[in-house]
Amino acid sequence: MTDKTVLITGSSRGIGRAAALYLAKLGYNIVLHCKSSIKAAEDALLEIINMGRQCRILQFDINDRKRCFDILTNDVQQSGAYYGLVLNAGIVSDTPFPALTDAQWDDVINTNLNGFYNVVKPVLMDMIATRKPGRIVALSSVSGIIGNRGQVNYSASKAAIIGAVKALALELARHKITVNCVAPGLIETDMTKDVGEDFIKSVIPMRRMGKPEEAASLIAYLLSEDAQYITRQVISVNGGLC
Repeated sequence: MTDKTVLITGSSRGIGRAAALYLAKLGYNIVLHCKSSIKAAEDALLEIINMGRQCRILQFDINDRKRCFDILTNDVQQSGAYYGLVLNAGIVSDTPFPALTDAQWDDVINTNLNGFYNVVKPVLMDMIATRKPGRIVALSSVSGIIGNRGQVNYSASKAAIIGAVKALALELARHKITVNCVAPGLIETDMTKDVGEDFIKSVIPMRRMGKPEEAASLIAYLLSEDAQYITRQVISVNGGLC
């Protein structure tokens, strides 16, 4: 057991939920986050409390900078600095670039990239001030590494996350706070529910999608003490897709 607390954005479903449950089983206290799926977040909270761990829910839009600041700074003031951040929340809005609207571009960039800033900035100095090791894990994507047809906006946002992680890792290394990226491929979540079996078998060498728990286990490792010398890295979970 540990008294370490981890905030996981977008943790009412998918990889975020899997990570929350996986980390709770390992003994971490969990701060769940959702934008609107409060019932799903409450279900996850009950599971975690039943494991004997502390858990609470924060509800806000990571695209709303002021609300992020207000809620996160208040939570830290009330309960103390986080040991770890898992920056999982994000959106897709796919369409070929010639048909891409201004709103589709802005929504994806503002949520996926600005959301990184909006969540990390309010809590980082408190993490540093503990003078203890800390962990930041941001979710990029295979699309941020190799690009993907119909995802110019999403690929741009996820590639930018990689750049932000690599720069921030340099700044925080002396504080013993590691900063890494996990880049999932096709994982069984709501985002991939319409992907056809034939396509999966044609593009993924392992001929299947990954499970959310397979990404969660890597996230958990990067949060662990065993990973204290791993920083500024991008690690893929994609079945050999790239």
